[in-house]
Amino acid sequence: MPPVSTTAEVCADGVDATASYPPSTEAGEAVRRIQRRGELVVGVDQGSYLWGFRTPENGDIAGFDIDLARAIAEDLLGPEPAVVFRAIPTDARQRLLAEGEIDMVVRAMSITCDRWREVAFSHGYFETGQRVVVPRGSAVTGFDDSLAGSRVCSGETTTARALLEARGPELGLDLVHAPGHIDCLVLLQLGEVDALMTDGALAAGHAAQDPAVAAVGEELTREVYGVAMRREDVDLVRRVNAVLADYTAGGENSAWRRAHDRWLADHTDEASPAPPAPRYLDGEGSR
Repeated sequence: MPPVSTTAEVCADGVDATASYPPSTEAGEAVRRIQRRGELVVGVDQGSYLWGFRTPENGDIAGFDIDLARAIAEDLLGPEPAVVFRAIPTDARQRLLAEGEIDMVVRAMSITCDRWREVAFSHGYFETGQRVVVPRGSAVTGFDDSLAGSRVCSGETTTARALLEARGPELGLDLVHAPGHIDCLVLLQLGEVDALMTDGALAAGHAAQDPAVAAVGEELTREVYGVAMRREDVDLVRRVNAVLADYTAGGENSAWRRAHDRWLADHTDEASPAPPAPRYLDGEGSR
């Protein structure tokens, strides 16, 4: 069965979905709002091992996404910044941004054209793709005929759900939806579903946390994570892109690579891990 898409999504305006505003350190209203408040409020995950999770030692939230959020906070607020990490569900990300409850989302959020209608994204900071996760020893080998007739779970409002609803009928899948991919993992562990679909990056966390499950088959799509902010906060988007430019610079010596080696290197098979190349919109126009 061919992949859904392994190239960047192109939006109705003809622009790559992952293209964002050019970086700038100039402080506009959104940046000044955060600086006046003296703290950055970030929507994060607390249950995605390696990405955003509570550590057993002290209950603090840690992970690859959390390291990036702290780097952004340090740039905006200086050393030892005040950061409020709000654990938010998958289906509340856009709403909480729109309501002003959080300043940004750093939560393994894929950049899509549909989501650009509600939020603004930084340029990409991690590239992944959808994969199938099954119990070890399962006869399922990927998103192919071996999965036919299976009960497959995906999180609400996720790109995994969109993929399954588009391609699931070809395999006669029984689709199950849960609030998030962690809820799907629990259903898989309980034997209530046969497989779950989620980003390969998150699947690596599932397999690292629970050796009884494994990701199988190739990545089916090309997806890129970005930091999400309010559409009107363009100055903040540009500032975050400036942070990302520094965070990813330096190749193997970059802060991005150090975070990758700390959290992900032992659980992925990437030969030469690197962030996706940034893409910027031309001029000052909005999407």
